[in-house]
Amino acid sequence: MWWSTVGVLVMLTLGMPASPLAAAAQQPAGKPARIGYLSFRSGPSHLDEAFRQGLRELGYLEGQNIVIEYRWADFKPDRAPTLAVELVRLKVDVIVSTGGPIPATAAKRATETIPIVFTVSDPVGVGLVTSLNRPGGNLTGVDFLTVQMNTKRLELLKGAVPGVSRVAVLANPGNPTAAAQLKELEGAAHALRVKLHVREAREPQEIDDAFTALARERPEALLAMNDPMFFAQRERIVDLGARHRLPGIFQVREFAESGGLLSYGSNIADMYRRLATYVDKILKGAKPADLPVEQAMKFELVINLKTAQALGLTIPPSLLFQADEVIK
Repeated sequence: MWWSTVGVLVMLTLGMPASPLAAAAQQPAGKPARIGYLSFRSGPSHLDEAFRQGLRELGYLEGQNIVIEYRWADFKPDRAPTLAVELVRLKVDVIVSTGGPIPATAAKRATETIPIVFTVSDPVGVGLVTSLNRPGGNLTGVDFLTVQMNTKRLELLKGAVPGVSRVAVLANPGNPTAAAQLKELEGAAHALRVKLHVREAREPQEIDDAFTALARERPEALLAMNDPMFFAQRERIVDLGARHRLPGIFQVREFAESGGLLSYGSNIADMYRRLATYVDKILKGAKPADLPVEQAMKFELVINLKTAQALGLTIPPSLLFQADEVIK
């Protein structure tokens, strides 16, 4: 089982606050709390259900003591600011931002008073909070640590495909963390003596073109960088990788469950459930500025043996031993 060396969760138990921001979050008796849910995705998925499950476990029932206002940006960066302003005008009690830094940044620009809870990788690096332990301002949430995981993914890919020297990289330059991901990956590739063939896709329709371009360069394996749009298009990406016979490693288990060879990363559904804890604390009066950003502490390695067999690969026993789950 893989564990990160960073990410100590410190959850504070706070009393009733005196600040205007925290006081505004408290609800009059009998009045349902209003949660604004701003997602970069196109519509509901199992991740959103994980968040609602977390709320139910804490005693919040949608339509009874909470009302959730959903807004979907459909992976269009220019839509997020408009949707964030809509939620502010509705005077929601807290905004939950999911799907990366773009909706969280839009929400931050839309309000300095309504508490915001986010799911983001590297929230300090993208300018959402001043520090993890003391976020400051009106934002806090969970950090998936996905930016820092590509080095380990490249190592695992090289271990699963011995002798690999050319790796295709699928990147979305519209993702604010893409440059940091690529910089880290290039350093790892140099150390591992691997040549990277980077192709970009900003929108779903560009994914096919990226694979067509990659095919001409004859890479031996595939690494898809972390991106909400890639997550939503995971079945398509995995299928294209299979057509081009590219053993691939991806950000989270859902890719391996969809047929990808390997995945390594945090359990995103579990982190979405954790968002409910922040919402609960804020609705009870806690200030986002005082709630430390939680970092992922557990990382899962999932190996799809059926895919390995289809590709004619034999996964080394040492790698199988390290796996948290093997799909047979």
